[in-house]
Amino acid sequence: MPELPEVEITRRGIEPFVLGKTITGVAVRNPNLRQRVPRNLAKLVVGQRVRRLRRRGKYLLFECDGGSLIVHLGMSGSLRVIEPQSAPRKHDHLDLVFGGSALRLRDPRRFGVVLWSRGNSSGHPLLARLGVEPLSEEFATDFLYRITRGRNVGIKQLLMNAAVVVGVGNIYANESLFRAGIHPRTRAGRLSRARCARLVDAVRETLLAAIAAGGSSLRDFVHSDGASGYFQQHYYVYDRAALPCRVCGTGIRVTRLGQRSSFYCPTCQT
Repeated sequence: MPELPEVEITRRGIEPFVLGKTITGVAVRNPNLRQRVPRNLAKLVVGQRVRRLRRRGKYLLFECDGGSLIVHLGMSGSLRVIEPQSAPRKHDHLDLVFGGSALRLRDPRRFGVVLWSRGNSSGHPLLARLGVEPLSEEFATDFLYRITRGRNVGIKQLLMNAAVVVGVGNIYANESLFRAGIHPRTRAGRLSRARCARLVDAVRETLLAAIAAGGSSLRDFVHSDGASGYFQQHYYVYDRAALPCRVCGTGIRVTRLGQRSSFYCPTCQT
């Protein structure tokens, strides 16, 4: 699933093509995504000017004059800038046209979302309960230390809880915990303030490094121009089971936590 870096890269890639532009057309070929695309989407958005394009967690928000278009890439989606007359391929479910260019949503697994929210989108049910942004000032040592007190859940599962902190999925939770030297099964409530500080820094460093590298080339994720990222070439632990740790040489191990594979170095992470 595209995580925060991939969504942020998408936002940056498409922003020049949509900011200040007016939506002139909509083509919905398959409305059956995770939530059904509104039948009257064209009526709702055609004529709307995009005033701002921002990211909230893994959601893209096209903030317009009369509301916001909420887009989620799901597990396999991508948004690409195309020419409006380009012939669609299989899984190209929706186009947003902006005069001489268009955005095309490709989503093989159809877990994405395209919805319209009138007024302030922050109160929308999909967004209202989201946690703090990991690249914001709010995500600080004091916050993480406070939110972990009394919690017996493993710290990796807490990092992936979108009601606590948004956008940190399985890949970047694994990588952040390695950088912080923390075992993924460590009970959140047992983290000292010093270890919370290390983890906050590690999350930021990991996400910023991934953004700088163009994200990870997940199964179906590509940039808005069709290019791929290469952060996966720099993974310390994710998807490296049995390979030697890049730091100490110990074999990377894998276990299951919360139905997800967790990769770690038994020597570097305690």
